[in-house]
Amino acid sequence: MNMKQNILLRSICVVGIALAAISCSKAYLDTAPESAESPATIFETTNNAKMAINGLAKMMTTQYLSVQGMNGEGTIINWYNNYMGNDSQKCALTGWANTINSNWHESPTSNYDIYPWYYYYKLIGNANQVIANIEESEGSEGERDFIQAQALVYRAYSYLQLVQFYCRRWKDGVVPNDGIPLRLDTSTGDLAKSNVPAVFAQIYKDLDDAISLFNASGITRASSENYLPGLDVAYAVKARAAITREDWATAADCAAKARAGYKLMSKDEYINGGFNTKNSEWIWSVYEAEDQTLYYYSFFAYIGSNSSASICRTYPFAITKQLIDLIPETDSRRSMYLIPTEEEFGQVNKTTGNAPSSSELYKRAKKDYASKLYSTSTIYQYMQFKFQASFMPGGGCFPLFRAAEMAFIEAEAKCHLGGQDAAVQSILNEINKEYDSAYNCTKTGDDLLNEVKIYRRFHLWGEGQNWFDFKRWGDTMERISIAKGGSWHSTFSFVAGPEDKNHWTWIIPNRESDYNKLINQMAE
Repeated sequence: MNMKQNILLRSICVVGIALAAISCSKAYLDTAPESAESPATIFETTNNAKMAINGLAKMMTTQYLSVQGMNGEGTIINWYNNYMGNDSQKCALTGWANTINSNWHESPTSNYDIYPWYYYYKLIGNANQVIANIEESEGSEGERDFIQAQALVYRAYSYLQLVQFYCRRWKDGVVPNDGIPLRLDTSTGDLAKSNVPAVFAQIYKDLDDAISLFNASGITRASSENYLPGLDVAYAVKARAAITREDWATAADCAAKARAGYKLMSKDEYINGGFNTKNSEWIWSVYEAEDQTLYYYSFFAYIGSNSSASICRTYPFAITKQLIDLIPETDSRRSMYLIPTEEEFGQVNKTTGNAPSSSELYKRAKKDYASKLYSTSTIYQYMQFKFQASFMPGGGCFPLFRAAEMAFIEAEAKCHLGGQDAAVQSILNEINKEYDSAYNCTKTGDDLLNEVKIYRRFHLWGEGQNWFDFKRWGDTMERISIAKGGSWHSTFSFVAGPEDKNHWTWIIPNRESDYNKLINQMAE
């Protein structure tokens, strides 16, 4: 196989991901061997096509590029949104400085630049195979409609992720040479970029078509299949796309529809649930079975407070002092983080934030959070206990979309629409009173929008939206070191505005531009 055949966009065959099981059981997502069968055989029946959709779900928790840790959505959430964001820190993991400080944006040969492109176009390529072949599958029209709708959601979601990484923010307007290729069929030839408005138009079209097909199918996603798209997922993806596109009316409408019928998780579920098992609030999630774990490459192996993985035991995942200080002490969600008292702060290392074993903070952590810690874990100030592995070294399910995010999207959109302060206040009270009985939002105007943003950052902390949010808002990232009153190791301390870091935009990798003659990665 030559290098041109080896690049991602030429590797779109569904047959290699067709799966043997569909149910959410221990056998869930068992992979079948590579097959030489044609798409006509794979899509001969709707039952076969369902396996291909299951394959798309499996791709969200599969290792790629033969690189440690690069696996599906877990890597996107951790490395590209949490680690690079403004509100979470990997304590003293200074060996990862280039990743944590977003220094790979303009390195088109780096695996860090390549990975999101590789992964999402791989999803798109396989979704395109489903879309192109499902009409010939033997089965009911309703089944064909439902399966096609699911594939359209995968494609729309993947393009939304790509446009957030590799294109400028919506508020920047149409920028020359900014865009990504829109591959909408199974062809693999050279293809020019489509600009950002065209990409969003296609995302909207895919989701509108999916919504229509879901409704026409007469089929409802089974509650056990939270790892697969359904009608509510289509609305959720469109709500996230609309808020990114600053289409406030569509964002508010779709967010409300996406969360209809979902109950916000209880205080106990939020604080003690570990965010590793589906509950009544999860709209779409990634499923990982214990007998199919990715071991040390798993999602929780990079952030779980109880993970046995060395990167978690030695370098815990932590919230920033700058964010937690914005939240009242009456809020019970603060208990999920190891916030030092003034006396305890005096005993921690002022460079790293590490609490020595003789310190009071160390003793309190080992006593009060013993059930949420691995026995040999090091202790850092502000370390988190929100995310915990359900099995070692770092396995478990995790949410991609949940009802609270939709509520915050609705609230943010209504702030921009104007004249809806009371509705926004009501949404904030609905979410926050569960954790802080003293909370009562009465803010208006810009202060109200700022309140939405602060509590969105806090409530969705660690769930993979932080870097995306700061980019789309155009807000300055400011990481304050411990020595200057913050909680960051000095290696990760910086201030960067929306014009910095290549406008927080990843450059198209050489693995595309070297073989696609219609792609010019440099600005014209």
